[in-house]
Amino acid sequence: MKGSAGRRPAKPRTRSVRPASLAVRERPPAYGAHEKEYIIFCDESDREGKYYSNFYGGLIIGASQYMRINAVLDKVKQEQHLFGDVKWEKVSEQYLPKYVALMRAFFAEVTAGNVKVRIMFRQKAYRPTGLTCEDYEMRYFKLYYQFIKHAFGLALVPRMSGGIRLRLYFDRLPETREKTEMFKGFIHAIQTTRTFAASGITLDRQDITEVRTRDHVLLQCLDTVLGSMAFRLNDKHKQKLPGSRIRGRRTRAKEALYRFMLGEIRGPLPGFNIGVTTGSRGDPASRWNQPYRHWCFQPKASVFDGELTKR
Repeated sequence: MKGSAGRRPAKPRTRSVRPASLAVRERPPAYGAHEKEYIIFCDESDREGKYYSNFYGGLIIGASQYMRINAVLDKVKQEQHLFGDVKWEKVSEQYLPKYVALMRAFFAEVTAGNVKVRIMFRQKAYRPTGLTCEDYEMRYFKLYYQFIKHAFGLALVPRMSGGIRLRLYFDRLPETREKTEMFKGFIHAIQTTRTFAASGITLDRQDITEVRTRDHVLLQCLDTVLGSMAFRLNDKHKQKLPGSRIRGRRTRAKEALYRFMLGEIRGPLPGFNIGVTTGSRGDPASRWNQPYRHWCFQPKASVFDGELTKR
């Protein structure tokens, strides 16, 4: 064309792309806006710790996402040659990179809002008072009941026409059959409380089930997260080899994995503090919407014992 000689060609327009490391939502979209069924996996860890005890963990996932996420995590396990069940107690220096790969995939789903994680524990410095013998005997299940009822913010679940089905999968409960069946009865009755009745949640007795960790990769990931929090809050990362001034390789590997997961948690939740109840950040619905939350359970009647705190 006339006059085109010497003219610089126009630069093609390109769309700016955020680096993958920065492509993290500050806040997931409204979770579960179209889900009619949810699955909760539950596990428990240290009943007694140096500073914190009674660790309970759970994750909730929409049924429409379950098969896809399960396949994603199973694929990572196969690629990393993790053919057995993944557990916090199995973390070692040799397996650290494999665990990091799996937990990176897991927290990608958490950050995206497809899986939500809840952790509850009790600070030993707040010693409960006025407990009966029955309270002491049933405290494991009574705390578990409080965890299920309140930790997930189920009363705030988006309502759906026709109601919402809930399924609960517990890692094998380490109590007598009689106590376990009584506990399941109490859990089943949660749906009749005024708060839950308003949310439209239905929970069939047959959907309260005990499962084996090795059969569910999501439960294995939950075990890893829960174990890491009990490990760090009770200062197990400081433990040294017997008769030595240094820590063992396994302890150092566990701390490295904990630090990696804490970084993943702090992606959508900057400055996250693992030792306190997660704040609502001015939004009451955050108890349901936030991808990851901690609950430091404190009895209504208690006395504070400063000898049981970290110094």
